[in-house]
Amino acid sequence: MSQRKVRVALLFGGRSGEHAISAASAAGVLKAIDRDKYDVVPVGITRDGRWVVASDDPAAWELRSDRLPEVTAASGSEVMLSSSTDGPQLQVLEPGSVPAVLGQVDVVFPVLHGPFGEDGTVQGLLELADVRYVGSGVLASAVGMDKHFMKMVFAAHGLPVGAHVVITPRDWSRRRDDVLAQVKELRLPVFVKPARAGSSLGVTRVDDLADLERAIEDAQVHDPKVLVEEGIEGREIECAVLGGRGDDLPRASVPGEIVVDHAARPFYDFEAKYIDDGPARLDAPADLPPEVAERVRDLAVRAFDAIAAEGIARVDVFVTPDEQVVLNEINTMPGFTPISMYSRMWEASGLPYPDLVDELIQLALERRTGLR
Repeated sequence: MSQRKVRVALLFGGRSGEHAISAASAAGVLKAIDRDKYDVVPVGITRDGRWVVASDDPAAWELRSDRLPEVTAASGSEVMLSSSTDGPQLQVLEPGSVPAVLGQVDVVFPVLHGPFGEDGTVQGLLELADVRYVGSGVLASAVGMDKHFMKMVFAAHGLPVGAHVVITPRDWSRRRDDVLAQVKELRLPVFVKPARAGSSLGVTRVDDLADLERAIEDAQVHDPKVLVEEGIEGREIECAVLGGRGDDLPRASVPGEIVVDHAARPFYDFEAKYIDDGPARLDAPADLPPEVAERVRDLAVRAFDAIAAEGIARVDVFVTPDEQVVLNEINTMPGFTPISMYSRMWEASGLPYPDLVDELIQLALERRTGLR
């Protein structure tokens, strides 16, 4: 009897504002994964949190100029993940019927971005179900999602971060004047961001303090906690990190660079990332002196280790005119299409996208759940 293939539940969509980007990441994985090696079960999460068996056709989940992909209740039958004596399994839920077993699950690949997916919530569920999964655990996912605590951890490890101010809902309500005074001590321009969102959703560049309060309130639409960062003059450089096998050290790709036409866009926003690629160019590898590139790679690995990340992460830094390297943030489940920066940096480092997908799944399979 032939051994059955490893069953991968590909989890995507979700409740965050990055729902469509998650679907696009899933489309990339569906195209590239080795079907001779893996049995893939696509599971979409609707915006209201229901899990459904989703289409296996990558075209259904690709980003297009005329529409953004969307997981809905009509996408397929509702499912749930549960534990059993035989291991984790997916069960199909039909009204009026006993749940039917769809199949055992060996590993989950959660290409979920943003809150309720990348922030430790789904990771906690997977730990409870005792199923292996790609990417960071609960704590690292939560820290990596929250730019406030991320920067605290980086600073505690002696890693260079830029000046910033955190605005909590209570601070904004009870001591707004004090908060605004703190922000005014930062050098303009400042960038106002939701503390726990990605894909540049709700981010505003502020060049005039008269626009500050409106920018904060716009960010609060996405997250009641807001971060205001002092603008750093420098090149926007990224580095992809891949966990090491066993006790091996994490691996860093060649750095890449986002080159933005600031006459067309004030910064690398959602439109430039996903809709209109005219104002921005992604270069991998980045044109950096070898010594600077090596410092970027070293800092990326140190940031990965500082939050105890696992499997996959993209680290974003600034390289200043005097070649100092300053950490911006870490993303524990970066955009994962074949043309995403994470994938392109590994492609430039000699690891093609299909091999990268395989390596991430293998890393997840060798890692146990629970305390480690």
